[in-house]
Amino acid sequence: MTFFTNPTDQRDLPGRVHLTMPAEIDYCNAAELLPLLMSAVRARGDRLEVLVLDLTTTSFMDSQGVRLINDVRRLLRPGAAVRLVARPEGVTSRVLELTGMRRDVPVYDNLAEALAS
Repeated sequence: MTFFTNPTDQRDLPGRVHLTMPAEIDYCNAAELLPLLMSAVRARGDRLEVLVLDLTTTSFMDSQGVRLINDVRRLLRPGAAVRLVARPEGVTSRVLELTGMRRDVPVYDNLAEALAS
């Protein structure tokens, strides 16, 4: 079972919400993460333009992580975008590539690029 003390770390940026994801995203915690992510999004109201999910510290992610990202995309208001940050050599990046998620959601190598574009 995956345990975490603070699954997301929110940073308040103009028009953007940056959330750091936990070390593992799998069937044990994905269902718990969705309401936390959407709560952070709702806190921004209509001002949210971009949600950046930082997966650089995520060392394991299975299909439930991909499903979580899709659920977040589906629940965002129209016009709001999701961007992902993942280490290029990491398992998470490989999962995003194998599932085709990289085709649907921009994935950046570092946080600065994701926030700037």
